[in-house]
Amino acid sequence: MAGTQTAGEITFPQELLSFIEEWKVKPGSLIMILHKTQEIFGFISRPAANELALLTGIPLARIYGVITFYHFFKTTKPGKHKISVCLGTACYLKGAQDLIVETRNILGLEPDGVTEDGQFSIDPVRCVGCCGLAPVLTVGTDTYGKLTKSMIPGIIDKYRNV
Repeated sequence: MAGTQTAGEITFPQELLSFIEEWKVKPGSLIMILHKTQEIFGFISRPAANELALLTGIPLARIYGVITFYHFFKTTKPGKHKISVCLGTACYLKGAQDLIVETRNILGLEPDGVTEDGQFSIDPVRCVGCCGLAPVLTVGTDTYGKLTKSMIPGIIDKYRNV
């Protein structure tokens, strides 16, 4: 994979390097660059943030300020199966918070945690755009709607050992 390397810690693919080169000169580019970085790696590691600082000339403190301000950006690697529970108004009113609690209990997860085997992580999200199916949970690109707590174990079982 073509790219640049920092102290042997991370390799940026050419796609990301080209994106950074195009965007780094534009005002307000940091958010776009962070989105692309997270899209490629699944999260923004410390080595990736260091490399972004070097490539863009943006101070590392500013990069971390943005990463930690916006809940969307992750600094730890998510599980292989990333579970998202919608907390938009419709989902929240129909019990989405209970789905988060139940899912974390089943998987033994703390907020922002990943299961020991690296298979699952769970994040609340603001809206997935399926309000008519509230409450909604996604696993990767699969969407499950009109959920109850009793349905969670069956959904999780579909992804175990996959």
